[in-house]
Amino acid sequence: MAFPRIAITAGDPAGIGPEIARKAIVDSRVRDVCEPLYYGSEQIFEPGVLSAEAGHAAYETIVRAVRDAQAGGIHAIATAPINKEALARAGLPWRGHTEMLASLTNAPRVAMMFWSEKLRVVLATIHIPIAAVPAALTVESVCAIIELTDRELPRFGIPHARLALAGLNPHAGEHGVLGREEIDVLEPAVARSVQAGINIAGPFPGDTIFLRAMRGEFDAVIACYHDQGLIPIKMAAFGQAVNVTLGLPIIRTSVDHGTAFDIAGKGVADPESMVQAVLLAARLASAGQRSGTRD
Repeated sequence: MAFPRIAITAGDPAGIGPEIARKAIVDSRVRDVCEPLYYGSEQIFEPGVLSAEAGHAAYETIVRAVRDAQAGGIHAIATAPINKEALARAGLPWRGHTEMLASLTNAPRVAMMFWSEKLRVVLATIHIPIAAVPAALTVESVCAIIELTDRELPRFGIPHARLALAGLNPHAGEHGVLGREEIDVLEPAVARSVQAGINIAGPFPGDTIFLRAMRGEFDAVIACYHDQGLIPIKMAAFGQAVNVTLGLPIIRTSVDHGTAFDIAGKGVADPESMVQAVLLAARLASAGQRSGTRD
């Protein structure tokens, strides 16, 4: 079986993306499992300088990679980081890769998952203000994320995932004393999902559930909002965790960090998270080739 072809997109060309992408391409671990292909802008940008032009260039690179993946020319995409402010300056409506890729592929439901051997975290909401999180959590939306997570995890070698849902409020609301979201939304979502045959429990207090998962009690935790999930995964596995978009018709992985404008162009950026993203993309693509499934 031929090696899968993995597109490594350079992200914002003014950040560390081009550097870590090129370092990943020549890494022997990457070369041993896939054929890496560099996708980046031909324009030259000043390192560390935020601009609309760089944001648009990053977008065009992603579009090209998605089109090639949809056409079958490549088997997966591993993306270096883009800059949300640069996207905004370019007049683009998305605030991150996840939303952009969902739009470009017409995916009806996607979720951001951070994968590491120590801990797996899925986000129920992503790039929205924290004040908007409670209204964004409905029984239907939480059930959809739970179902998507349960459906996608077998691709990662977890056929019967044990899932946990983190509570939104301190102490998971203390039976309504500290908030009613657990009673009104999260508990009904868990009950409905269990009735549908999904192995999920919760909601559990956010200050202990991630530790319980790391100790082996659960295969993945669904967090209610961005920082609730990303703080523990970055504490546990920064540089080793991989951002994966669940629900896409193509394979997409990414790094667990940002554009790091402060060190862009200095040649000191650590490519390890990019390497890990490519390795996971190759693993998923190879599994898809063996089974003859999508991707």
